[in-house]
Amino acid sequence: MRNLYILLLFFIASFSYSQDSNYLLNHYKQYYEQMKSQGDVQGVINGLTHLNVLEPNQARADTLAVLYMNEGRHIQALNTIGIESNENDSDMAVEVKAISLQFLNQLERSLVHYEELFKRKPNPLVAYELADIKIQLDDLMGATKNITFGIANSNSDIMRTYYEGQGQYQVPMKAGFLYLKGLVKFKENREQNIDAAITLMDEALAIAPNFNLAKISKDALNAQKKQD
Repeated sequence: MRNLYILLLFFIASFSYSQDSNYLLNHYKQYYEQMKSQGDVQGVINGLTHLNVLEPNQARADTLAVLYMNEGRHIQALNTIGIESNENDSDMAVEVKAISLQFLNQLERSLVHYEELFKRKPNPLVAYELADIKIQLDDLMGATKNITFGIANSNSDIMRTYYEGQGQYQVPMKAGFLYLKGLVKFKENREQNIDAAITLMDEALAIAPNFNLAKISKDALNAQKKQD
């Protein structure tokens, strides 16, 4: 009899917990949808966090990481999905890891995830990030390979956004790759390749006259040339 009584209490407690859990799940699903309709990003983050605690889901965690990343909260994004390379990661998760680690200046770790993205879906946008990181890491041969791919596969419809100060602007990807090619040329031989690097900056500016970063680089190269 005593055992029966204990089992009955356990059943009641389990049923009650299940009811409470379902109630909370439904509540936060409604809360999440409401926050989305209001455009409340922090509310959406809160809702997804609660849902992921109540009902863990990798797709939901990936979405949460993207929201953190888009808000510039890169550490939180990485804390949500980790930094390790995992072949089972969604494209979304790999992209978050690549971008957030790059933003945090963890270039070697970021490079691993960009390489994975490029392996899955080769495209000029990812090739640009790979080349840019490799230039900073002095892997000029690797950067040149990505630049060659980028120039061959860019067209006037593909643009890249640059952020400077409080403003931003876009230029065709081919101009961006010519700018990177100029950086590589200069780093290959800082004394002998100044003119060749300036020529590449001019080619980039011919495509995109608004390409301020290329203009700044060209001016710096010309200044160094005068000093020499």
